[in-house]
Amino acid sequence: MKAKILIAATLLIIQGSYIAPAYGQNSNWTVQKCIDYALQKNIQVQKSLLNTESNKVNFDAVKASRFPIVDASTSQSIGWADKQNVVSGNYSFNGTANSNYSVNSSMTLYAGSKIKQSIKQSELVYKAGQYDSEAMKETISLNIMDAFLQILYAGEQVKNTQNQIDLTNKELELAKERLDLGVIATSDYLLVKSQLATEQQNLASAQGLLATDRVTLMQFMELPITDTFQIAHPDLTNVINRMKNTLPDSVYRIALGLKPQIKSAELNTQSAALSVDIANADYKPRIGLSAGFNTNYLSSIKSSDYPFQLSHNFSPSIGLSLSVPIYHNNEIRSKVDLAKISTENAKLDEQNTKNVLRKSIETACTNVVTAQNEYDASREQYLSAKESYTVAAEKYAQEILNSTDFLVQKTNYNAAESAFLQSKYNLIFTYKTLDFYLGIPFNF
Repeated sequence: MKAKILIAATLLIIQGSYIAPAYGQNSNWTVQKCIDYALQKNIQVQKSLLNTESNKVNFDAVKASRFPIVDASTSQSIGWADKQNVVSGNYSFNGTANSNYSVNSSMTLYAGSKIKQSIKQSELVYKAGQYDSEAMKETISLNIMDAFLQILYAGEQVKNTQNQIDLTNKELELAKERLDLGVIATSDYLLVKSQLATEQQNLASAQGLLATDRVTLMQFMELPITDTFQIAHPDLTNVINRMKNTLPDSVYRIALGLKPQIKSAELNTQSAALSVDIANADYKPRIGLSAGFNTNYLSSIKSSDYPFQLSHNFSPSIGLSLSVPIYHNNEIRSKVDLAKISTENAKLDEQNTKNVLRKSIETACTNVVTAQNEYDASREQYLSAKESYTVAAEKYAQEILNSTDFLVQKTNYNAAESAFLQSKYNLIFTYKTLDFYLGIPFNF
């Protein structure tokens, strides 16, 4: 584990030297700035947006199916034949030219409301895709927020560990003076020195963890790794000091109206239900309208020139067609049955999406209560351990307390400080997770 941390820290330093200067200038990244950057660069978000554009194109195409189809065509042909002159009786090989022009149009007048329902369905698919993109953005935003808090936590852990080392260095200097004066034994001095070595090792681990967390955040953001990347350190006092006793049911009701995955699931269910109507439309007659006109020119008609023939050979047409389904080898019925099955499956997917959301909210609300209790308990423990350490430090300075007992108090204080710091950021994360379900921005 320590080897992985050291490798990550090394990679952070090495890879940072190959980054373009523009990235190195991005100091003091706020959590919102990190989220905005990630949403612009994330491949999955970009693909979801392209999928939404594809659904939009399909929606426009289905809407256009209500209108007529118009085609224009022309053909030119030349033919040769060896024909006998009826007067002279002689044969000659002559060619004739033929030109044909036509414009035709057709449209469906009635198809059992299949076109209308298809338009509604494609619109629902388009809107559901938009909500899917929003859901993906929310997931990425939550990951960014978590990674951001991990850096803040690791940074404070480094700071606290460095403070512990500074104190231990002073204690080691005092122990060295006492050792030189013969006041304490060598074992007491070595005990303090061993404590310093342990805290230095803890600092290296904390620094490695901070480097790893920074890499994690930059990777979530799709930002090339750079050692100049720095985040802003917001004031978290207001976040920590608020108490939340929100009931899961009230949060769930709010989330049902906000979360894009719920809206997407509801639209997918409606879309699947329309598939049944679309399939049933094949049982009904289909009425079509067609119209067109045609004209042509024949070079064999010597008495008429080109414009004259085109204007006098003009032949318009109009027609209605009726198609009545009688027997289709059970094809239509199978489509209807499959559409009904898909509708039931979509309903189950919608309910499952709601169940997943409800369970996540129940867990989030429980985590908030647990985190608040842990924070309060660890805070009391930290304050108590700090007070005990302060008293022990005074006694140690006055040579009333030996090194062993003093270091026990200091170790307890360090452990309490670390537990308190961890509970603090765990509480902030649970608050922000609950805010996520309530639609509250991630800004601190």
